[in-house]
Amino acid sequence: MATQRVLPQSKESLLQNYNKRLKDDIKSILDNFTEIIKTAKVEDETQVSRATQAEQDHYEMHVRAANIVRAGESLMKLVSDLKQFLILNDFPSVNEAISLRNQQLRTLQEECDKKLISLRDEIAIDLFELEEEYYSSSCGQWDGVELPLCEAFHQQASWGSLATTPDPSHISAEDSEHFGTQESMQRPLSGHGSSTSEQS
Repeated sequence: MATQRVLPQSKESLLQNYNKRLKDDIKSILDNFTEIIKTAKVEDETQVSRATQAEQDHYEMHVRAANIVRAGESLMKLVSDLKQFLILNDFPSVNEAISLRNQQLRTLQEECDKKLISLRDEIAIDLFELEEEYYSSSCGQWDGVELPLCEAFHQQASWGSLATTPDPSHISAEDSEHFGTQESMQRPLSGHGSSTSEQS
């Protein structure tokens, strides 16, 4: 069984004040309601006329009803004060809530880390297979020298631009010199060197 915490003197007196307010407001509601019920009873003829007595009872009911409303509002204010006191002074509960939230966030972080590590491993395996496929194919070769993937991509792009040459009748002198140099660069790719043309 947990031991009861010893509160400081100020907190203890504040709690006693809350308890006194609670008892006073409940007693006020009960007493005023009881008097309203007594006032509703019809009494015998007295020295005071019935009209005067009715007016007096009506006024007393209004006053006692207002007292009941005031006591209810005081109880609502007491509930608000108790909530504020609990939030500001219940440090063990606040620390427990913070610890629980930290544990939930750490668990979420561990799950995210595991998923990221798994994703990293899968991407590394896929990249290794792609590199193996690339370097084992003819796309990664250039005169017996292995090219990086980005350079091979730029070389293939330049080959594609050469394949779509414009109409010879519209080629200027500068363009013809440019295409001439590109054709001389293409010859080693086709496997026909200058020595082969001379022998033929």
